[in-house]
Amino acid sequence: MYAGAMTQPLHHVVERLRSHGLRATAPRVAVLDVLATLPGHPDAEAVRTRVIERLGSVSTQAVYDILHTFTDVGLLRRIEPAGHPARYETRVGDNHHHLICRACGDTRDVDCDAAHSPCLAPLQDHDFVVDEAEVVFWGLCPSCHATTTATRGT
Repeated sequence: MYAGAMTQPLHHVVERLRSHGLRATAPRVAVLDVLATLPGHPDAEAVRTRVIERLGSVSTQAVYDILHTFTDVGLLRRIEPAGHPARYETRVGDNHHHLICRACGDTRDVDCDAAHSPCLAPLQDHDFVVDEAEVVFWGLCPSCHATTTATRGT
């Protein structure tokens, strides 16, 4: 079913898919395993490239469809930083935010300092029942900051 090196036992990946009502097809298993192995928050193209390395071939549309399905059933979280492609993560269902480099797009998880969700409250909720706050912190990662500083210094 799956030719690539697994980071987690195959039965764990299959169980995760089935627990969310999904069949464990080779592309789905590969996508879920790739997302568990890639650092940071990969975009669809990075996922597709790694899945192709493992399976030999998979269509771009299939990868997008799988990512969409996984997001819909709660296996993944999709984040859409302004000016960057959508990114995906397997860390779902908790109270965390993101720190994103303006230059290279490196994306890191940042735990919220409040133990409850949402960890921020709007000054006016307009009678909404607020259950989540999404915060994105923007800046420069250490590498991009060093490059910027070096360029300015010359």
